[in-house]
Amino acid sequence: MKDDLRYTPSDCFETFPFPDGWETHPALEAAGDAYYDFRAALMVENNEGLTKTYNRFHNPNEDSSNIIHLRNLHIAMDRAVLDAYGWTDLPTDCEFLLDHEIDEEEWGNRKKPYRHRWPNDIRDEVLARLLELNAQRAAQ
Repeated sequence: MKDDLRYTPSDCFETFPFPDGWETHPALEAAGDAYYDFRAALMVENNEGLTKTYNRFHNPNEDSSNIIHLRNLHIAMDRAVLDAYGWTDLPTDCEFLLDHEIDEEEWGNRKKPYRHRWPNDIRDEVLARLLELNAQRAAQ
């Protein structure tokens, strides 16, 4: 039997500690709609699918104003989610960081897998808070 990661709704979605009132939270809906609508229009305009669009999104050398706007909409969506949890103390600034821990020497001159994402300390703090919230809700 393989031990690959897999998504099981009863283990993941149904037990995920969403913020209170997330289904009717106007800021979450507005940020999500703005992101989705802009991304859809961008993909049509460029005749690109999700893969090509996100390859551009994560490319540190991509300076298209539309991709920069998409990144900013993503940051706005992050802010809306953190605010919905009441975690207003956390910054949403993203950086271009390597996707994986790689050995620079071993990687050589090959293109490095960058991602436009939160720094590790912010990501780890969000995950820790989600785990704590999940434990609190499970104990109720």
